[in-house]
Amino acid sequence: MAHPHESISLDPHDRQGVHRRDRAWLDARWEDPATRVLAVAGGRARRTGRDEGGGPAWVAPGEAPDGHRVLLGERDGTTYAAVLLDPSAVAEDDRSWASLRELLPAVEGHPDAPLVLHAVGIAEWVAVTRFCPRCGAGLELEAAGHELACPRCGRRQFPRTDAAVIMLVRHGEPGSAEERCLLGRQAAWPEGRFSTLAGFYEPGETLEDTVRREVAEETGVRVGQVEYFGNQPWPLPASLMIGMLAEAVTTEIVRVDDELEDARWFTRAEMAEQAASGELVLPGGISISRSLVEHWYGAPLPGSW
Repeated sequence: MAHPHESISLDPHDRQGVHRRDRAWLDARWEDPATRVLAVAGGRARRTGRDEGGGPAWVAPGEAPDGHRVLLGERDGTTYAAVLLDPSAVAEDDRSWASLRELLPAVEGHPDAPLVLHAVGIAEWVAVTRFCPRCGAGLELEAAGHELACPRCGRRQFPRTDAAVIMLVRHGEPGSAEERCLLGRQAAWPEGRFSTLAGFYEPGETLEDTVRREVAEETGVRVGQVEYFGNQPWPLPASLMIGMLAEAVTTEIVRVDDELEDARWFTRAEMAEQAASGELVLPGGISISRSLVEHWYGAPLPGSW
């Protein structure tokens, strides 16, 4: 059976990495009114209008504000870029700017999604990577926004990505009415929200052992077999979510740390009934968590964050 997450993957844009230091090429693209530019300030991007459903506001270079220019690449013959602004220059209550989470519904299933993820990921990295870790000097943006160079010691910084596992843990005879999956919720979430478990990779681990450790730390459940499902870039702020399917060998839930407020086992019947009533609210369709849940369930489910 094909993993459902594969069906929502989008063809990537050509990032044109060979041109990131080609000043003449970059200038020509910036002078082309057909080039599309997205203004980004930290984790927020300018959107069309002020309504919650507004998508990313792509404009011609001449309409873009001044800021650090970042080459995103090309798609279907059009060049895409971003302009990075100081986050402090955008008011928190300015509704013409939206966080990535607010933009996701507008770009779900759209070819713009990888471009927006690329732009926000670079902006987040630049916003938090300001000084050289070796000598403390201020860093300068180079390579069309994809390198930070130290003018004092020459050390270079590159966009950072933290590997994280996100897993659907199941127990019972596969496909049976008694088979259950394990979901958890954090205290900060609104009532009814549950999701698959997740956690960050630590040095020296295999990804399978990261899954086993995280599940045990959060719920006390022991995991045996683990297999790869798919992956998703998630620049909030800089992660690669590696989806895994895991088989539990114990079922007693004992929350060892304070990361989760609650964790529960759900049969398919319980999940369907509670999702339909709104008692259980599952992650949104663009997330790999949703794909993991629906892959296990075997069909689309109602409701989402």
